[in-house]
Amino acid sequence: MAGGQSSARGPKRLLRAGYERELFRLQAELVKVQEWVRAEGVRLVVLFEGRDAAGKGSTIKRVAEYLNPRVARIAALPAPTERERTQWYFQRYVAELPAAGEIVLFDRSWYNRAGVEHVMGFCTDEEHQRFLRQCPLFERMLVEDGLLLRKYWFSISQAEQERRLRKRAVDPMRRWKLSRVDLESIARWEEYSRARDLMLAATDTAEAPWYLVESEDKRRARINMIAHLVSSVPYQEVPLPALDLPPRPPPAGYRRPPRDAFCYVPDHAASL
Repeated sequence: MAGGQSSARGPKRLLRAGYERELFRLQAELVKVQEWVRAEGVRLVVLFEGRDAAGKGSTIKRVAEYLNPRVARIAALPAPTERERTQWYFQRYVAELPAAGEIVLFDRSWYNRAGVEHVMGFCTDEEHQRFLRQCPLFERMLVEDGLLLRKYWFSISQAEQERRLRKRAVDPMRRWKLSRVDLESIARWEEYSRARDLMLAATDTAEAPWYLVESEDKRRARINMIAHLVSSVPYQEVPLPALDLPPRPPPAGYRRPPRDAFCYVPDHAASL
């Protein structure tokens, strides 16, 4: 297996050199997917779900890194407002769906109701059951309307999740990622496991199957997820038009105003 031999604890961590080389190749393929989506008027939705600290956000960053933000955008909705709580549950997510020639990457999605809302008591049991009944119907309508839907669940062990959360707690650059709900995920591990099992049983359908991503090694998870996404989309490379820079015209008498007429940022780099 690439990156090292497998063991009872899983494959070895993917080495950085091989990871970066393959990541760049896959990102180049994602750009081709983007151009195909734009040229053919395709609507592509990718859902990123999974355990807290499982690496969803970092994977989304790698997927979107070289894509045109006018074509591919990230949807990460905040908690619903009082008004949104009175709407049909799927309503605010429908507003985020792509038009022709667009890609939407959902950093968590309507599956909040199957996970955190259910486990933390943010919805009633009746609302949870209604979601499990309606979700396959909702997704079937999306797919029947021609939308390409891909659903990924990122999974990690208890020990690895706790290690990552503890690391965030002492890292001032990532401390903002921790919330009360994130910390609760440690104590409620089994509750989240049961909720995931119910969700998969109800919503892993032929029209919109789930794909599970083992994420003990973030590098391996990113490579595996992106490779699967690229392989699952029936894209073709779109020839790009040749771009020729026009010749620079001769000077026509323009004179730049004096530098002291403007305010420049200080040269902080000079102090390094």
